[in-house]
Amino acid sequence: MTEIKKYKMLINGNWTSGSENKFFESLNPYTGEIWSSIPTASVSDVNSAVEAAHHAFSEGPWSKMTPTQRGSCLRKLAELLSEKSEPLGKTETIDTGKMLKETRWQAKYISEFFQFYAGCADKISGETLPIDKPDLLVLTEREPLGVIAAIVPWNSQLFLVAVKLGPALAAGNTVVLKASEHASAAMLEFGELIAKAGFPPGVVNIITGHGDPCGKELTSHPLVARVSFTGGPKSAQNIINNSANNFAEVSLELGGKSPFIVFDDANIESAVNGSIAGIFGASGQSCVAGSRLYLHEKIADEFLHKMMNVVNTIKLGDPLEEDTQMGPLCTLNQIENIEREIAFARSEGAEILCGGKRPSNLKGFFFNPTIISCPKQTLKIVDTELFGPVLSVLTFSDEQEVIKLANDTKHGLAAGIFSENSARSLRVARSVRAGIVWVNTYRVVSPIAEFGGFKGSGYGRESGFQAMYDYTRPKTIWLNTSNESMSNPFVMR
Repeated sequence: MTEIKKYKMLINGNWTSGSENKFFESLNPYTGEIWSSIPTASVSDVNSAVEAAHHAFSEGPWSKMTPTQRGSCLRKLAELLSEKSEPLGKTETIDTGKMLKETRWQAKYISEFFQFYAGCADKISGETLPIDKPDLLVLTEREPLGVIAAIVPWNSQLFLVAVKLGPALAAGNTVVLKASEHASAAMLEFGELIAKAGFPPGVVNIITGHGDPCGKELTSHPLVARVSFTGGPKSAQNIINNSANNFAEVSLELGGKSPFIVFDDANIESAVNGSIAGIFGASGQSCVAGSRLYLHEKIADEFLHKMMNVVNTIKLGDPLEEDTQMGPLCTLNQIENIEREIAFARSEGAEILCGGKRPSNLKGFFFNPTIISCPKQTLKIVDTELFGPVLSVLTFSDEQEVIKLANDTKHGLAAGIFSENSARSLRVARSVRAGIVWVNTYRVVSPIAEFGGFKGSGYGRESGFQAMYDYTRPKTIWLNTSNESMSNPFVMR
């Protein structure tokens, strides 16, 4: 029997099992067996983490460090992260089922995000205003908000930590990170790099537990100034309600049902590869998964023929093995939900072109890559995020029709467009209501480029230089430069 690894939380620079010494189990999605034990944060633990972060912000050495010194800590963290990308990637793979090829690469690449924000830390500036009054100098400065509550889901957790932690710390804030109860291990191992990078105790705290009481207490805590959340809409609604208790600023990234549009003049091979990457990469467990495929009616048959030739050869298996192409889903609950939605789609007239069920030769949380032909846009599955390897396919006849179809959704996170006509690509990109639009590529990110959603996919932006300003607030300073006394306030001139 495999030994179960027992983890601890990071609070005020110390590793702790929590005040109540309670734990929950984490399953390896490939085997379906328990592999680790994660502490359950109590209300008292959450309060301790927030108070530690508040002390580090208001009184601790973090508040006295210069922006350049903060940048040095971020730069060191980036170096350590790059060095530890292999073990961090392996832990994330065991805990989530994501391919080691992807988690290892991602852990290494996100060091670039910390490097980027290390360089940005001393670039935050205010301005001098050309005020309309004599003898007054008016300046603006940008100050950090304080304690940031950053709530991260299990998928791409290290990447999502980077896009929240990087700008928040660069701007001078302190952070309490809450890991997902479905997979917390990689984030806790990442926490071991915090002290080594030179961050004082309390600047970064990592807690684990369920939404209630852990997440509820964190997002409603009176010392929390901002909540940055990535996850589902139901949790987001709870967070918005909780923030009424502390008036914290809130940013939300809530996933999507992204349209992937292929015109009749597209490079078919490139579009097929892009669509496969968009929906079957990470087993479809991506917020930006291109799960709605819109094919021009002239090339639909050719496209699907070529696509299924590839999809039917995708090798499912151990995500730690280099030759595996698709691993398991993170939880059994995901599979059961997908099965219910597919069964309902069939009752509405959808046709399963390939997949549609679990593989019989694997015992973990696997689901075969699935392509579903949908006769009309109104099928429930077309606008339901499944967070799995399931692609809904529809056809269109012209540009205006596909723009209407693409925008006929409650979501608005991402979109993909494949066409050799650059003018049309730009027209469609500007017309689609989504926060990220890729043209002739898909699922590419950079620390320099912002991302975020429209409509039900949330609000606020992450990544990019501007993200740092979202973790600050402006202060206006009025300076009287005159030697004259102020005039009598009761005499108007």
